[in-house]
Amino acid sequence: MTTAVIAGGGFAGLAAALALGERGHRVIVLEPGPPPPEGPPGKAADDWRQPLVPQLRQPHILNSLGVRVLARRAPRLLDEVRAEGALPLRLAAAAPPTLVRSAGAAADPELRALGVRRTTLELVLQRAVRALPHVRLRYGVKVQELVLAPGGRAVAGVVTADGERIAAETVVDATGRRAAHRNWLAAAGFPLAPDLVEPSGIRVFSRFFRLRGPAPTDVSGLPGFLNRGNAAGGIWPHYAAVLHPADGGIFSVSLGVPTGDRPTAGLRHGRGFAAAARISPYLGPWMEPGVATHLGPVRTMAHPPNILRGLPDGTPGSGPAGLFPVGDAACVTDPIFGRGLSLALAHAFALADLLDAGPRPGESGSGAARALADRLLRPWYEYAAADAPARIAHWRAAASDTFDGQRSTPGRATPARTAPTGTAPVPATPPGRPSIEQVAAAALVDGRVWRGLQRMLMGLDTPDVLFDTPDLRDRVRTAPPPSAPPAAPAPPSRARLLAAVSETKVA
Repeated sequence: MTTAVIAGGGFAGLAAALALGERGHRVIVLEPGPPPPEGPPGKAADDWRQPLVPQLRQPHILNSLGVRVLARRAPRLLDEVRAEGALPLRLAAAAPPTLVRSAGAAADPELRALGVRRTTLELVLQRAVRALPHVRLRYGVKVQELVLAPGGRAVAGVVTADGERIAAETVVDATGRRAAHRNWLAAAGFPLAPDLVEPSGIRVFSRFFRLRGPAPTDVSGLPGFLNRGNAAGGIWPHYAAVLHPADGGIFSVSLGVPTGDRPTAGLRHGRGFAAAARISPYLGPWMEPGVATHLGPVRTMAHPPNILRGLPDGTPGSGPAGLFPVGDAACVTDPIFGRGLSLALAHAFALADLLDAGPRPGESGSGAARALADRLLRPWYEYAAADAPARIAHWRAAASDTFDGQRSTPGRATPARTAPTGTAPVPATPPGRPSIEQVAAAALVDGRVWRGLQRMLMGLDTPDVLFDTPDLRDRVRTAPPPSAPPAAPAPPSRARLLAAVSETKVA
């Protein structure tokens, strides 16, 4: 077995350590930040502060892809997460009552998710990794550069910021959105393959709450209906309001608006945030007085751009063999979809399978790793990159307020797309592919379409399975309108949303 150095001890790095360590590889995890707090994960999660990972305390969820990976590859870890109070969520509970065509197809045992904070999940994962005999976790250590084997065609280890040389045949970059391997490659004189980049254009205000009374053990104990199966709320015509249940009676609320939308700045204040959440569909019951108490301030974060990192293709000179990015160091997709944790798990275990296939990392392994990332990550990047400009253009066209000094006009969108140097355009939509709006309409009456839509949203199937499978295309095209449109609460108008925020600010 080889020795692997993993740069970064966050979620993706720990997932890679678990996948490699359980196969007997010697693994050294180097994390520049401090160690997490000791104690039961549910309690330690309340106290964990990690300034190097600002998204650590942002809302997360483990969707169906992540649950499937754990169920198949780390079932004991899945049991431990459940024991820490993670809430089991079944997507079938949110199936529309208007399903009349192939209704039985809506049942799918894989359509399940877990309501859990990232901090709790990461602490349970860290505890599992520490128990592996061949894995060593070191904190306060930053990887500075690569060590190359003679000839420069393969990695031979790393050099830390303190000058320590650590030998390894495999180096895994789990440094998150910083993608430190890009700097390592440039410093070693390798050309950098271009990244694909598309701005997400969203600013998110989020806050955690804890329900009063005993923590619910299933969805029947929740104060409101999870209309999305794993969440409540939705992405509305001019903003997003989504609530995610988590472990131990905790839940999060996220309000998303376009970046530069100055009239919504009052959402950063607790009263304005609560007022906007209270009038958002499906969130009201959770925000009633006496239902829950808030945990900490409203946190604000501009969503990062969608990024698919350019990788060496395995040809001589494109990069050293044995260097592999995982998690956000390989691909960042819009957090509004909640796929990050699950994709990191899937990528980590698939990479471990790849490394097991060969006795030593080589140029063929680099090509295989690039093909793996292309197969696993590219479909989600392309879906998010195509969705972001359309959504932001729609949001901005629905508003008549000032965005960073530019006045948007109803019906005319302020451009949201940029073209950074070295990026490539998002592929055009294949001809004949139905729109997501057409699929969603058919999913109200057709159980097979509903199941296909949920499997795509939950990461189990890639978008092409939903949009390009002939049978599903035909069912979308021929689906009848629902006999009685489902009665769903309407979101507040933009004027009402801004009035609620400003009224609380005056009060």
